[in-house]
Amino acid sequence: MANKSSNESSETIDNEFSVYAPRPGNIEETGLSINLLLELLIKHIYRAGVIDLQQLSKDLSLSGSIVKLLLDEAKQKTWVENPSSADNGQFRYTLSNIGVLEAEKAFLKRGYLGPAPIPLEQYQRVTQIQSNRTQALTEQQMRDGFADLVFPDEVIGSVGPALNSTKPILIYGGAGTGKSYFCRHLNRLFGETVLIPYAIEINNEIIQVFDPELHHVQEAASMFNDPTISALKIADGYDPRWLACERPLLVTGGELTLSMLEVQFDNASRCYLPPIQLKANNGILFLDDLGRQRVTPKELFNRWILPLEERRDFLALQNGQHFEIPFELLLLFSTNLTPQELIDDAFLRRLGYKIQFQPLSQKLYEQIWFMECERFELECDSDCFVYLINSLHKTREKPYLACYPRDILSIVRDQVLFKNLPNRVTKDLINFAWHSYFVA
Repeated sequence: MANKSSNESSETIDNEFSVYAPRPGNIEETGLSINLLLELLIKHIYRAGVIDLQQLSKDLSLSGSIVKLLLDEAKQKTWVENPSSADNGQFRYTLSNIGVLEAEKAFLKRGYLGPAPIPLEQYQRVTQIQSNRTQALTEQQMRDGFADLVFPDEVIGSVGPALNSTKPILIYGGAGTGKSYFCRHLNRLFGETVLIPYAIEINNEIIQVFDPELHHVQEAASMFNDPTISALKIADGYDPRWLACERPLLVTGGELTLSMLEVQFDNASRCYLPPIQLKANNGILFLDDLGRQRVTPKELFNRWILPLEERRDFLALQNGQHFEIPFELLLLFSTNLTPQELIDDAFLRRLGYKIQFQPLSQKLYEQIWFMECERFELECDSDCFVYLINSLHKTREKPYLACYPRDILSIVRDQVLFKNLPNRVTKDLINFAWHSYFVA
């Protein structure tokens, strides 16, 4: 996998990924049937009305030479015509009357319209190669990764080995102790770029995988997307049906249902949608607030017993066809409940690591307080912080929770803006914020 850095070139990524995801040079090397490729081809032409070879090549994420072969086949079937040429000299293609009927039939069969998918076998192989189990974190890497955040040493010392185990991790503790915040920043430790497919193909059925809100693209195949290079050229580099992305971090909470763990068929779009574990492959799947979902923890763990133990999952399409995908992800659970309140000992043993988050020490709380002051652009002297501790926290027996500085100072900032005050924390503002924040 490619290590992400500021000076990382797309050529370096191309070379590394091309070893295990090479660019196909002909129809056979795509791993897809010609019928499926023709179906996608005429659907793209149908949508565009009139289109040239270069745009078709980009839409399908296939080299121009492959698309040209598909166009020749479609012309033999009298589906496609090329009545005109564009200013750049390329032929422009459109559908014949027969081609229009074939495209409409294709849309009724499958609604997917996008780049050509990756065959399941290739997806399985590449996902296993990119497993985050292949790298180990060191204590220094953990500290460097969280250098701008404040957490107790014991948290760093516990989470690091847990991540290296690649076993599921249960993080528990009271509300406001920083569990969710910590988990949402774990992805920064895995600085690799991985390949995510636009879609995968299972016996001519297509499941869309790429989600732009989840999968953050890092680099594109430079030659394929360079408009100065002819689409007829088969460029070196990795298969552009994959996208080079950050390792995904998928977060789900109280909205989780068992149906989200299965392939869904959307009747409106006539497209297959992936389960969350497929979208999170080669990354992190974070289930926040465990125990508050409509699905019980026991039902959830029963569903995932096999994937957790064997690192593979079995899914089914609408037609009943079953298939296997890798379960190559880090699985994190966060809860305000105690482990014993969630599930029995047998399931707890399968989780591997159970890590408790507790209120902070006064020293760490002070670090977070002044970090948040900087973030809100508020000046604050030590006397105000001492007042917060002695007159409010201690007298009211409030623990030092990681969320309090951000929440209290946000109220202070609101008051400063509303009353046009200097950007300075005062005891009066702290008092106002405190009593606005806490009910009693």
